[in-house]
Amino acid sequence: MDIQEIKETPIWALYEKGRNFHELTNIYEETDKNFRFYNGDQWGGAKLGDIEPVQKNFIHPIVKYKVSVVHDNLYAINYSSQNFDSPEFQTEAERYCKILNDYAAKIWEADKMDFKGRRITKRAAINSEGILYVDFDEKTKMPKNEIVKKTDIYYGNENDDDIQAQPYILIRKRMPVANAIEYALSEGMSEDKTDLIIGDNDTSSKSGDAAKQEIDDMVTIVYKLYRKDGTVHFSCATRYADICTDRNTGLTLYPVAHFCWEEKEGSARGEGEVKHLIPNQIEVNKTEARRVLTVKYQSYPQKVVDGTKIRNTAALNTVGAIIKTEGQGVDDVRKAVSVLPPAQMSPDVVKLQEDLISVSRDLAGAGDTATGQADPNSASGRAVLAVQQASRAPLTEQKEGYKNFVEDVGRIWLEYLIAYSDGGIPMEERTDDGKGGQGVHMVNIHADTLRALRASVRIDITPRSVYDKIAQEQTLENLLLRGLFGANRIAELEVWASTLDDDSVAPKRKILDAIGHAKNEQVKIAKIQAQGRQMQQKALQFIGQGPDAQARGLANAKIKQKLAAALRAKKAEAATKPEDGTNPDDN
Repeated sequence: MDIQEIKETPIWALYEKGRNFHELTNIYEETDKNFRFYNGDQWGGAKLGDIEPVQKNFIHPIVKYKVSVVHDNLYAINYSSQNFDSPEFQTEAERYCKILNDYAAKIWEADKMDFKGRRITKRAAINSEGILYVDFDEKTKMPKNEIVKKTDIYYGNENDDDIQAQPYILIRKRMPVANAIEYALSEGMSEDKTDLIIGDNDTSSKSGDAAKQEIDDMVTIVYKLYRKDGTVHFSCATRYADICTDRNTGLTLYPVAHFCWEEKEGSARGEGEVKHLIPNQIEVNKTEARRVLTVKYQSYPQKVVDGTKIRNTAALNTVGAIIKTEGQGVDDVRKAVSVLPPAQMSPDVVKLQEDLISVSRDLAGAGDTATGQADPNSASGRAVLAVQQASRAPLTEQKEGYKNFVEDVGRIWLEYLIAYSDGGIPMEERTDDGKGGQGVHMVNIHADTLRALRASVRIDITPRSVYDKIAQEQTLENLLLRGLFGANRIAELEVWASTLDDDSVAPKRKILDAIGHAKNEQVKIAKIQAQGRQMQQKALQFIGQGPDAQARGLANAKIKQKLAAALRAKKAEAATKPEDGTNPDDN
């Protein structure tokens, strides 16, 4: 093929457009800088001379703390039916939603979504945005969730943070040329066109300094997601080769969920935590370097020597050495050698540095009070939680943002299930086995059923921090000591527990489970007491009868016992016979 005939693909033209915008807005440069400062590489590119690259990295703990606050809770996807206008279908709808919830929990655990969610939140805190791209594995019938870097995604409208309102979305991937050719062949490309898949050095826009060095022949593949006739379509290409063109995914939502750390007007990317801490961090490091230099050159005694009067000046630095003079008397040596006392550093320097660090942490909402610098042995779990929760109020927006992110993921999973279940999709259903345990069997659910559900997504949140556990234990202990688990006060406890919020510090679900257990035990005791009273009444009636009536009663009781024993033996014998299509209980 003539090199002049090779043309760039339309997708690559869009990619170049997006890359030019990223370079114009310094996204690539800022991304590398933000991650360098977070990871502690804070002197990169500086000409230090004999200055040691000392630093006090306060950015790292601030980000760590804020990410931990967002993930103080466990998140779980919960589907609920909205078929209130169809009461006859509502029961079945609730059953299917329960199956979907178990399915979502299985995906969440299998794909390590807690770990991926924390990484996405961390990326958002460092670099303003965390992104998840969801694909679907048709073999396992399960979604595949992939973290996408900020520098690898390009929006058709970089001024709108609503993903679903984008005209198109581009996702850039780097892979070995051999893998790219294999992928292209699996998508139906003819072998004679695979020569157009050519390795390149398109690494300048990759996130991270280490990512810019590759050991294999790599090529850039660009995925394009766009809407057409109400559904999302997919295509992908390299610079010179179209791999997949206009494939209808059947989805009505873009399979992309993103979490912006802080809203930024007119930007789809938002704003991160690190960018505006960097100037303070630089000044703290410079001040630290100046302190080190001051200590190095001025904080120790220094000798001043007249070299014309001392023959071996190097001996002055040797303990116990003999100092030789140039014909001078011993008394005159004191005039030739002197010691300068160390200079005193102004305390304002230390105070300035400490103020920069403490004020930066406080303004970022990560000071000592916020991070819970308290002794749990001298303060109750509830007291520590009250202080922490009050100081964490500024992070409510981030927690709500992550909750919305998880809801978007749940909607995308459901969209994929509807799109890929025309022939039915097998799911596990847990049912009671009648013996106090649970059994599992497979249920084939079709797309029509999932569409009819009109399921909404809700996120269940469970507190899990150390102080949450302490507060929960203290709550349960106080309820027990106050006697609220007693039979005469269980109704009072149930009313109180039912008024708690689902994400309350008090363990609402555990308390309600304990109430249910206590009620069941009360029912059992009541039955035993009723049976005892009934037997007592029968005994009194028997004693009050005459000898003939007592004899007849005993005879009837023996006959009933024999009939019951014979019936049990007959059932046991029928159960051991081979199946012949009849029911032993019908005999």
